[in-house]
Amino acid sequence: MQEALGFAVIGCGEVSQLHREQIRQLADARLVAVSDISAEKAKAVGKREQVDWYADYHEMVQRDDIDVVNILTPSATHADAMVAAARAGKHVIVEKPIDVTVTRAEQAIAACREAGVKLCVISQHRFDRSTMRVKQEVDRGHFGQLFLAQASVHWFRGPSYFDTVPGRGTWAMDGGGVLMIQALHTIDIMQDLLGPVESVFARTAIATHPHIEVEDVAVATLAFESGALGTITATTGAFPGLSTRLEIFGEDGSAMIEDDRLRKLYLRPHRDPGEMFGASADNVAPDEDAVDFGNAHRRQLADMLDAIRHDREPKVNGEESLKVLKLILALYESAQTGKSVTLDH
Repeated sequence: MQEALGFAVIGCGEVSQLHREQIRQLADARLVAVSDISAEKAKAVGKREQVDWYADYHEMVQRDDIDVVNILTPSATHADAMVAAARAGKHVIVEKPIDVTVTRAEQAIAACREAGVKLCVISQHRFDRSTMRVKQEVDRGHFGQLFLAQASVHWFRGPSYFDTVPGRGTWAMDGGGVLMIQALHTIDIMQDLLGPVESVFARTAIATHPHIEVEDVAVATLAFESGALGTITATTGAFPGLSTRLEIFGEDGSAMIEDDRLRKLYLRPHRDPGEMFGASADNVAPDEDAVDFGNAHRRQLADMLDAIRHDREPKVNGEESLKVLKLILALYESAQTGKSVTLDH
């Protein structure tokens, strides 16, 4: 049995509890320390977890018994913490987005490369069983040529969501609104399934949250390099909160993932072009994520541990995470200029 790797957490906010729970579930991982800019919050979490706590993560990452650092701070602070952890020789796990600008993200990626540490950016919905099933069928060619994708993220966030965290709903701290914070995962899965995006056209607005700087509603069209087309609709004003849905369509198949579950899967068997195989929520293999929240996070953390143990790249490394960041920033550029934007890959 290999010795468990020591983990430390930077940021004791909402998502921190999920990360700490999943670290506890991994047999070859152990939580060593936590930190937060609020000493009071760090102390409370440290005592609850029975680990050391710090108000200054720079001090914490110098510990020899820490192998991996999970960075769970506001988006615009990610790169600074990533660089500090990498220079201390620690492997890095960072919540999405990797940061809010390409320049800062590339600087952090370079720091990890120079230090020889692994970098994993949380994209847990790539590890949902529903997503992995569709990805498998796409990679096997069972959908044929993909030609259309539709992503919809129709959530609700009340005023308290923005008021309880300083800087939330601002460009400086979040780097964007519903596209960057809420819809990023669905957009990421879309581009992972259909491949590189050639160009985008987007419109955004502040419709139901007049006190924030960033968009709470967005619509967009995408042209993929493959020739496929896509649409995005996203909002945090859909009272009382509806679903997240991704639909993809190919010459030989269609699929719908809704709220992380594979609701529809239709594939045309090649043996008989006229015959259709249909699968719905009733006869698709059970998706345990629907009943066991956190499994996808755990699978991604386990992938990172395996990457460290076997000296390989994590499935979602820094370069991979840049793809969705560049895509979302292109959507913002289009919305601001009123013009179609071609992506630079």
